[in-house]
Amino acid sequence: MTQPCHARFRPGGYLLLIAIAAATPLDLRIARAEEGLIAHWKLANDGRDSVGDSHAIPHGVRFEDGSAVLDGIDDWLQAPDSDALRLGKGDFTVSVWIHTEEDLDDVLGDVVSRYDPTTRRGFNLTLMNYAGVTSAQSNWRNVLFGIDDGRVDSQWTDCGRPGTNQQVKSLVVFDGELYAAVWEPGEGQAGHVYRYAGGTRWVDCGSPDPANALTGMAVHQGKLYVGSELYSGGGSSLPLSPNTNHGGRVYRYEGGANWTDLGKVADVRSISGLASFGGQLYAGTGTTGAWRDRPRTRGMYRFDGPGQWTSCGCPGQRIVHLAVHNGGLFGLSYDDGGFFRYEGGTNWTQLGPVPETTQVYSTAIYEGRIHAGTWPTGSVYRFEGPQQWVNTGRLGEEQEVMGMSVYNGKLYAGTLPLGAVYRYDGGKWTLTGTLDTTPNVRYRRAWVMAVYGGKLYCGVLPSGHVLSLEAGKSVTYDRALKSGWRHLVAVKAGGQLRLHIDGAQVAASSAFQPDQYDLDTKAPLRIGFGQHDYFNGRMKDLRLYSRALSAAEIASQYQRSQGDN
Repeated sequence: MTQPCHARFRPGGYLLLIAIAAATPLDLRIARAEEGLIAHWKLANDGRDSVGDSHAIPHGVRFEDGSAVLDGIDDWLQAPDSDALRLGKGDFTVSVWIHTEEDLDDVLGDVVSRYDPTTRRGFNLTLMNYAGVTSAQSNWRNVLFGIDDGRVDSQWTDCGRPGTNQQVKSLVVFDGELYAAVWEPGEGQAGHVYRYAGGTRWVDCGSPDPANALTGMAVHQGKLYVGSELYSGGGSSLPLSPNTNHGGRVYRYEGGANWTDLGKVADVRSISGLASFGGQLYAGTGTTGAWRDRPRTRGMYRFDGPGQWTSCGCPGQRIVHLAVHNGGLFGLSYDDGGFFRYEGGTNWTQLGPVPETTQVYSTAIYEGRIHAGTWPTGSVYRFEGPQQWVNTGRLGEEQEVMGMSVYNGKLYAGTLPLGAVYRYDGGKWTLTGTLDTTPNVRYRRAWVMAVYGGKLYCGVLPSGHVLSLEAGKSVTYDRALKSGWRHLVAVKAGGQLRLHIDGAQVAASSAFQPDQYDLDTKAPLRIGFGQHDYFNGRMKDLRLYSRALSAAEIASQYQRSQGDN
């Protein structure tokens, strides 16, 4: 016999119904927000999970002022594998408060990840500021949320040729857009900057300098900067450019096709790399190809105001490209495998030479270590300390490794002479594709990379094209994340990924089939560390839900907690 409806209520149930009926919409959203909460690491005093048993073990982490302080060098927390943290093919949400400084002397690193690099399964939530991607500081304070289950495009997608260039010198993400600085060596031509407009379309953003190349490019203090270069073409076994105008000037982008000239750097011919470090902008000036600067001017310079470039010295070898990691600014050299750390003033410390290496072209910070791309063995070396370098292996039969980038949990590297890109799979390098098939040339270069719009982009020589690859599924915030306390939420909702910052949705991925992504893995959940680097900043109130929070719920969560931040 069916019981009367009122028999289903526990004692006091009518009072509960009255309370619910009287609740405001905000109250209901607060109650609803706790549904599906499977772990909550407050990170105020320790790494304990306040709703379950997924306690995170701190490694070197300090707790002060109600948050975890992570030094970006070797601090992190780890929660062991458990059934409670298995995400499978379902929806989930990661919500966290993070604090970063405005002036950085390190990369920002990973926020939280649960990822198995062997199977390429799991998720990554990371902050990207990548310097030393050959000529470029490709990403600056950008956010990536990605999932993977061993999936990757079968081939790279051609995104067109910016102008009539023969080499894409820099790719940089700035203010929600992807920009390319290029070498246009023909008679009457000069270097340009182009903005990607989707498909195979590129918009000309101007040519501020008569030199044949615009090369070093970086975002610094909310602006885009580019340096000019005289590039001969001889270093790529191409005919020498008839345009012999010297470069060596730096420009600030003002929108449209407008640029502000910030002055000549000494009497150098080339700006070969730019990087932001400690709130200041630095330029490498080593020249490539058949024409070289005099030794006294081929070091590094600091921007101290329009027309003011201060010499930071030269360690006896050219300082070409620049990298940043763990409080250090590093100079990469094309001479004798040189790899140097800048010590201030005009002082440098030699950390190389990189073994079996003549030229060091690029860096990437992968699994907390500097990795360097080199010539002539076509290898990537991992830095383990001064004069301590470990060879991670040769990329096929290639001779040179150039642009490198960490993308959705894996390290990718471009090569010469075949213009290919390889993925590092721990002890071996896997070919993802040959990007330039120009016939009757000696060298093809996969020169520079950037992560944009959830994909990895690569620019090549001599075809001058840009190509893209998608591995797994990612969503990126392609603007600079503001410093200070920020509320960061990553959502997997059905067949889409979303990013929310400070209560507002800022990016969404393209659609995918959720049943193609099983994220279950026995890998531990790592807080403040992942496939890129240790997190550099503060963190608190990390929550993991087994469902997709709605935009309204995320906005309410932000509004409730922003007063504490």
